[in-house]
Amino acid sequence: MPIRLGILGKKVGMTQIFDGQGAVVPVTVVDTTGCVITQVKRKEKDGYSALQVAFGERKPQNVNKARTGHFKKAQVAPKAALREIRVQVDEEIAHVKPGQKLLATMFAKGDRVDVIGVTKGKGFQGVVKRHGFHGADASHGVHEYFRHGGSAGTNTFPGRILKNKGMPGQTGNVPRTTQNVEVAEVKENENLILLRGAIPGPNNGMVVIRSTKKAPFPEGRTWAE
Repeated sequence: MPIRLGILGKKVGMTQIFDGQGAVVPVTVVDTTGCVITQVKRKEKDGYSALQVAFGERKPQNVNKARTGHFKKAQVAPKAALREIRVQVDEEIAHVKPGQKLLATMFAKGDRVDVIGVTKGKGFQGVVKRHGFHGADASHGVHEYFRHGGSAGTNTFPGRILKNKGMPGQTGNVPRTTQNVEVAEVKENENLILLRGAIPGPNNGMVVIRSTKKAPFPEGRTWAE
């Protein structure tokens, strides 16, 4: 039965490999070592079907009591990040139990996946960098306003700033999904997944890799080892 797979990992960085024709392919390396299942959610009990997975090491003294108890119940060491991966029906995860490890080999070369990450935070930025405004003309009579946003009012009616108006503010640090990414290679021994092209987030950022909705789910695969 085709199932939608998923795993949580860490973006290591980018490199390049050579394909079968000798062409250079840019890839992003994702390390999935130590990804484990911490909870199995079923529709009858929880209202929906999903797997809660954890990744990354965390010192026990830096984990609060509630989460410590949660990890203890699953019989896993404290982890840095928790994510949920939805599945279609309970039958897809009928054989899965908390404490089982997830391996990169659930994916194979040529698979299509969606990658979810948090983009790089760039702090408070002006309208030129944040929205691509071209700024004021650098001509006679213009000074100190080259990169300003310009007039933002609406006169008498409606007499307020309209919603979604391009303004300065926080840039980046938002969840983003890159869809239909190709798995360029899977390194079983290192538990690494090489994805063709770029994915959201900085190096060492957490990313979720799951089977894309834009292609049929793979067959003959399993969730856990």
